[in-house]
Amino acid sequence: MKTLLVPVASHDALPSVFETAILTARRFGSLIEGVSLRPALAEYVPVDMVGGMTWLRDEEADKVEAERAGRQFIDFMTRAGLPLAAEGPCNPEALAAGPRYRWRADVPAGDGFLGQHARLFTATVVGRPGTEDGAPRMTTFETALFESGRPILLAPPIAPATLGEAILIAWNGSTETARAVAFAMPFLRQAKRIRVISVEGGTVPGPTAEELARALACEGIGADFRAHSAGRRTPGEVYLAEAETFGCDLLIKGAYTQSRLRQMIFGGPTSHLLAHAAIPMLMAH
Repeated sequence: MKTLLVPVASHDALPSVFETAILTARRFGSLIEGVSLRPALAEYVPVDMVGGMTWLRDEEADKVEAERAGRQFIDFMTRAGLPLAAEGPCNPEALAAGPRYRWRADVPAGDGFLGQHARLFTATVVGRPGTEDGAPRMTTFETALFESGRPILLAPPIAPATLGEAILIAWNGSTETARAVAFAMPFLRQAKRIRVISVEGGTVPGPTAEELARALACEGIGADFRAHSAGRRTPGEVYLAEAETFGCDLLIKGAYTQSRLRQMIFGGPTSHLLAHAAIPMLMAH
């Protein structure tokens, strides 16, 4: 987790996104790069469905928005005591410098850049999306998740106090969750407590929670496991209840083992966690 990308957009969870990135950077001595995230100029909003009139985003307003995002990011990092990263490549001296930040100003508008640029980073830190006013956009999460090939660290609406001390792995036997566990190995190697849980009816053909715990032991990582029987609660509800009982401050899960369309219609664990989780989550697809 040596490099973290933080897309900066105007939403209520932005302080939590910054704090989640800082907690991670302090744990691993990471470089945090901030970039402005805003709609592309080609995106428009129809205001007259009869006449077909549209308003294009103003280029000057777009520039002002990007500058404001940069000030927010730099001010937060400065108040947190993080130094500005030195110019140049990440040589051994830079890597030994500990947590630090930089702001990239020359960033085009639109989500397309985010999905491509995120491929250069160990993880991308975004806010947990929501439907209410002021919540982070779902498109930001999904672009980073599906286009980057890297894991997503989801910040909860309220900034966490700790991160990665007690980890819960929501195991369903899938390739998506296996990737999430692989990406999470830096966290797992430093965690004080780890629990692997599965829920009957919420798994696909694959290894069991007990088998994953044994595999982690072969990596020198201690973890206990719980296999929950089917009940009246959904897998997503069980995951969050177990996370609270365990005192979890990081939940690891594969995203969208079921298709997005199916989850939109019928619901699913990923959709439930995206709607209700109050703890940081590391996800991968």
